[in-house]
Amino acid sequence: MEVTVECQKRPEGSKTKALRREGLIPAVLYGHQVTESVELTIDVKKAQQLLKNASANKTIIDLKVPEISWNGKTVLREVQYHPYKPEIYHLSFFSVSDR
Repeated sequence: MEVTVECQKRPEGSKTKALRREGLIPAVLYGHQVTESVELTIDVKKAQQLLKNASANKTIIDLKVPEISWNGKTVLREVQYHPYKPEIYHLSFFSVSDR
């Protein structure tokens, strides 16, 4: 199963707590340019829908980041939740080569 998600690049110097109040979840994309990582944000509703359709380390996700003109295949590597509330706190994506 393949899932498509669109993310935005996280503004420089933005606080994660403020982002969550605005309805955005902080995320990171690793491996899109070998050694660099990109800080992203994803809408809470999109993140919840993603987690309904995908599971960590098992589902290939077609991720699009328009601000850096990047799209490609990724795997949802890690999902962090609030310690006692059912809220998503952070997502980690790893880029997958097309080989």
